[in-house]
Amino acid sequence: MNYKFRIGDSKVLESREALDGTIIRRRRVTSDGKHRFTTYERIEMPELKVKKRSGDIETFDRDKLATSIRRSVGKFLNSELEVEKVVNETTDILYSHDTEAVTSEQIGEAVLDVLSRMNEVAYVRYTSVFRKFKTLDEFEEIIKKQRNKK
Repeated sequence: MNYKFRIGDSKVLESREALDGTIIRRRRVTSDGKHRFTTYERIEMPELKVKKRSGDIETFDRDKLATSIRRSVGKFLNSELEVEKVVNETTDILYSHDTEAVTSEQIGEAVLDVLSRMNEVAYVRYTSVFRKFKTLDEFEEIIKKQRNKK
């Protein structure tokens, strides 16, 4: 089924903070009372640009980052909320660089920083994709480094 609801034609049933308080979750009902749905509100930040390895510059896309995280780590993050948490923390790190454009490398490093604290296996998987591992030795080296951090 494909529903099309207009927020203006709905009423808020409940509101609460989601994740780390950076998102507001609102449970809504249509004006006719037949359908319920959820909306999420996030503080809009100034537009962040990404300087690609090719030299091209494009607008930072949270959804694209979330997709790359999902593809790289598979099911090692337990839910979409964990993926969203990684994206939020990564975005915070990127905005802290206080620059108009960040590099793809900076984005990858920020994701690694967040994953290293959240989930060791997801960290290793993302590292293998980000660094384009080709041998088992590369996996062993990153695992050894991760163990030494403890």
